Amino acid sequence: MTMLVTRLRESGHVEATPSPPDPEVPEQPKRRGFSAAYKAGILAEADACSERGQIGSLLRREGLYSSHLSAWRKQRDQGALQALGRPRGRKAPHPLEAENVELRRRAERAEAELAKARQVIEVQGNVSALLGELLEPRGASESTER
Repeated sequence: MTMLVTRLRESGHVEATPSPPDPEVPEQPKRRGFSAAYKAGILAEADACSERGQIGSLLRREGLYSSHLSAWRKQRDQGALQALGRPRGRKAPHPLEAENVELRRRAERAEAELAKARQVIEVQGNVSALLGELLEPRGASESTER
């Protein structure tokens, strides 16, 4: 909604003028992205133009620059437009690879638990031996030695 501001001119006329635009500027402008199908369609249209001025009107209609056509033609000649349809980024890891990682983690945990259990058993054995020596009657040990 534009607010109209009225001004009185020197000659006495009242004139309505639109309010000034919002001074806020976005931090970074949005870049346009073009799909491979769109690029191929525009190149086909541009290649079909035979009369003078048709390419210029195509570019104006689509809001493009001639440099777009140049770059897209190079991409087409190198086969890059077909590659645009493929997903970008890292390839997904092989399912067996993820399973191997999980199995290795489980094996490491099991080995750590086993080591703890062995230590507990060793400590229990030592405690049992000490308690056996302490609780053994002194007379019984002397009588068995004779």
